[in-house]
Amino acid sequence: MPNELRIAILGVTGRMGRALLQAIDELPGAVLAGASASAGSQWIGQDAAAPGGGKSRGVIISSDAATAVRDAQVAIDFTLPAATAENLAACAAARCALVIGTTGHDTQGQAAIKSTAAQMPVILAPNTSLGVNLLLKLAELAAGVLDDSYDLEIFEAHHRHKKDAPSGTALALGRAVAVGRDVSLDEVAEYARHGATGERRRGSIGFSVFRGGDVVGDHTVTFAGVGERVELTHRASDRMAFARGAMRAAQWLHGKPAGLYSMQDVLGLRDR
Repeated sequence: MPNELRIAILGVTGRMGRALLQAIDELPGAVLAGASASAGSQWIGQDAAAPGGGKSRGVIISSDAATAVRDAQVAIDFTLPAATAENLAACAAARCALVIGTTGHDTQGQAAIKSTAAQMPVILAPNTSLGVNLLLKLAELAAGVLDDSYDLEIFEAHHRHKKDAPSGTALALGRAVAVGRDVSLDEVAEYARHGATGERRRGSIGFSVFRGGDVVGDHTVTFAGVGERVELTHRASDRMAFARGAMRAAQWLHGKPAGLYSMQDVLGLRDR
């Protein structure tokens, strides 16, 4: 079909991968063109529908990203940071645009993403939820109005299986409020408190982390002043919010020139 959007899912056996399969079904004209999983997965060589059940997809799960993206126009990556370099190389070789929803990249991984984006269109999205990305903008605006007499704390909660902390979304919120206050997050962030820490440092941006149960994802930015407190909160109750946002990102990215984009670009919020 001339107007179809051929999408590959990298990390199809995970929670987000299974949600993305459902999101593809909801998007008119979108088709699954490839799927991958880690080399040790029990699902390698099986139909992409196998991990979650449901109708056959006619797409075999591969351990090789290059095979998964071979016939795709856009790939969506929800794997692990260690797989990002391979996924980037595969997409660059196949001229396949890439939406990266994976978080926890180190400095080397971030450099690889930036370098590859000079050759092809890439979206780096710590969180693909439309609501969260609106929250990022609201937090930035609030930080520009409420000065450092308001203590700023970012709280996040996720399920017990999440491996990185603070979450990529919490760090993105930290960067957003730092932009709003025209400061460097590296200089004002506080990630841990233990023992006799003394009074809170004026202008600091604190991070608090909860891990437990099956929490999909909660984020709250608090501006605590004297006599009042402003809280901006997003709570995710279903991974489909992230999956639908990733599909919107894939639609937007297809046909774009090379460059590193964000969900703020997708939503038209970059310069607002």
